[in-house]
Amino acid sequence: MSATSVIPSREAPFVVRAVPEGPVDVDAVAVLVPLDAPVPGMLGLDESELAKAGFAAKVGSALLVPGGSAPMVAVGIGAMGSLDAAGVRDAAAAFASAVRNSGRLAVHLPQLPGLDLGVAAAAFVEGVLLARYHFDLRTTPAVSARVQELVFVTTAAEVPAVQAGAKRGSITAGATLLARDLATCPAGMLTATRMAETAVALGAETGLEVEVFDKAQLQDLGCGGILGVNQGSVEPPRMVVLRYRPSGTPTGHLGLVGKGIMYDSGGISLKPGDLSHSQMKNDMTGAATVLAAMSTLAELGCQAEVTGYLMCTDNMPSGSAMQLGDVLVTRGGKTVEVLNTDAEGRLVMMDALVLAVEAGVDAVVDIATLTGACLRTFGTEIAGVMGNNEDILSQVESAAASTDEQVWRLPLPPGLRSDLDSDIADMKNIGGVNAGSITAGLFLQEFVDGTPWAHIDIAGTAQAPATTRWIPRGPTAFGARLLIELATNFKNPAVQ
Repeated sequence: MSATSVIPSREAPFVVRAVPEGPVDVDAVAVLVPLDAPVPGMLGLDESELAKAGFAAKVGSALLVPGGSAPMVAVGIGAMGSLDAAGVRDAAAAFASAVRNSGRLAVHLPQLPGLDLGVAAAAFVEGVLLARYHFDLRTTPAVSARVQELVFVTTAAEVPAVQAGAKRGSITAGATLLARDLATCPAGMLTATRMAETAVALGAETGLEVEVFDKAQLQDLGCGGILGVNQGSVEPPRMVVLRYRPSGTPTGHLGLVGKGIMYDSGGISLKPGDLSHSQMKNDMTGAATVLAAMSTLAELGCQAEVTGYLMCTDNMPSGSAMQLGDVLVTRGGKTVEVLNTDAEGRLVMMDALVLAVEAGVDAVVDIATLTGACLRTFGTEIAGVMGNNEDILSQVESAAASTDEQVWRLPLPPGLRSDLDSDIADMKNIGGVNAGSITAGLFLQEFVDGTPWAHIDIAGTAQAPATTRWIPRGPTAFGARLLIELATNFKNPAVQ
């Protein structure tokens, strides 16, 4: 992305291919080294020599071995019998980081007991591309080569499966990179209007129907939540509705709702002026992940119908801003007393949840950087998940396990619902001092009318404080791959 652009653009073309055993013309080659099997002879080093160099074959270790037409990199994968896709992804990230200035890469992919090579190839592509991500607006960008090519060297019989897996990995990784660009883009460059324009452009490229609702249309719909949050801003709000329809009979209709607070000052309940405040450009990560995930569905052959809602506005203080004690009238008529303008995410999403239910979805999943309480509970590597239906919760958890985007379930005890009681409205927008993530979930549950629903709170996972594995420091786009996995495997909870 350049400093003069206002909408994040896709990376230049990335080539991934699988070839039979033989020499390849690249800049660096990964050789996978297990803990419980002999060191591959192509490295030219045995186990003792690797140990002297400080290399142990655990997952995430990498050692550059110079020489030849292209340097080889010993990449640890741990015990072969326990290697899974997450381990392959981590190993790929270690390789990509060890040769950061190399753009043409290869890996020798042997048979991996218990792990499908197509799945392994997809994870390897993800690890390489996600680890090498960077967003740079400096006039002299940091030195880091773009990954141009990744070649899988495997047996002739496995070439088709590896090629198919590698293609899927490039699609899912590309969605995450797009969502990271959106979440990292400064709020002054990516407004709600620009977010909508990005969605329209992506929809045209990827087979999505895109409908954009402006302020007047939101007023006609009675979306008092997003309109209330937008009151303090000079930037108009946008609701973007994305529709994906498969070619055949749908396996079900999934609704996705993404919080799109383009910048969150806290409104009248102003946030403190610390580093966390400067990170609030990422408060639209939920919307970014929904958009990015849905952009892949046609290419991946998703068989479910999916409707996405991006609820986009910023939350600013001004003379016209929403005030404490205001009462908002939502889509559907419920009244909400605002006692904290920094609990705004649930206000913009409540309108979308009602609209999703009206659209007849079989289940709805929302994703949002919603509560600091979730960050305090789980830290930065696990998202909270809660909901009203065991089936859709299990589908979310399965998708999380497959993508190594970890979630942990929280309960929604009915006894805490009284914390949201208001003296003058149907409910207020915050609970008491305790169980903030749970009361936020209970608030959202009020707007799904019994439809199977799950809520993913990514307040902790949306921003990485330091680089680890395939996650660079900064906005992570946590949830993009999870939502892809969820949508492409979605089954109607009502008919199971």
